[in-house]
Amino acid sequence: MQAITEANYEELAAQGKPMVLDFWATWCGPCKKVAPIVEALANDYEGQAIIGKVDIEESEDLAMQFGVRNIPTILYIKNGEVVDKQVGAAPRATLEEKLKAIL
Repeated sequence: MQAITEANYEELAAQGKPMVLDFWATWCGPCKKVAPIVEALANDYEGQAIIGKVDIEESEDLAMQFGVRNIPTILYIKNGEVVDKQVGAAPRATLEEKLKAIL
């Protein structure tokens, strides 16, 4: 599972692959519920999409750049644009369906 920060975001985005960004924090209960699902998707779709976690406390600017106000928020990015998002915990089927739509 890749940690995505202000330092590596531009470089990752420049690869041109679809991206799934999971905005979270260590103190967030629902984030912990979603974490294993996001991790499984990262393993299953390795090479097809960049799937990673953004700690909002370490990457405040990135959270602000995307207008993330609640966590967990999962953003689906294609061609540099946010095309879908999931706010709050959701089952794997929902998250995977949104991922498949951007591949």
